[in-house]
Amino acid sequence: MPDAANLYLFIVASLLLLIVPGPNMTFVTSHALAHGRRAGLAAALGITVADVLMTLAVGTGLGALVMSWAPAFDWLRWGGACYLMWLAWQALKTAPEDREAQTTQASLRKVFAQATLNSLLNPKALLFFMVFLPQFVTPGGDNITLQLLFLGVLLALIAWVFHALLACGAGRLHGRMSASRLSKRWGRYGLAAVMTALAARVLLLGRPE
Repeated sequence: MPDAANLYLFIVASLLLLIVPGPNMTFVTSHALAHGRRAGLAAALGITVADVLMTLAVGTGLGALVMSWAPAFDWLRWGGACYLMWLAWQALKTAPEDREAQTTQASLRKVFAQATLNSLLNPKALLFFMVFLPQFVTPGGDNITLQLLFLGVLLALIAWVFHALLACGAGRLHGRMSASRLSKRWGRYGLAAVMTALAARVLLLGRPE
């Protein structure tokens, strides 16, 4: 485990990073507004699982191996953008009267899978873990790999709590909007617009230096 000073700085830095609006915050909020609190929580859980998987990739050196291959960044970038555009299309295809189906267990599993895959297809997310986590490792301390894994899992748990709170807050707004057919339609359009904007953001990502 990192020493107390590094651990304290890590927690503070993680919280400061989370409160800055980003794609994960947008993904959770938009799904909670469109489909309700449970969908937002499913998205938050999917992001958490992706964070843990990326932590494992960094701790085992797999992330560095993947990103050392020149085309990997662009392949992930284009794959992520195409996937987000597909999600936008699916949102537009969903008829307003199908809203009740969004609360089924199958739909929640679908949102969870979408959130996980969306995070894994974001090359900047993997680069972030590769750059951020090692800064808080204690040199000469316990096994470096174990420290990286501990920090990554801790970050995933902090992010889960933050995103879960976001999902609950946005879910309450969804409850107030759900009685209106017009609000449902705009919620569907809003979700599609958010997914399209995230896809554009991914496409505009520059190649890392």
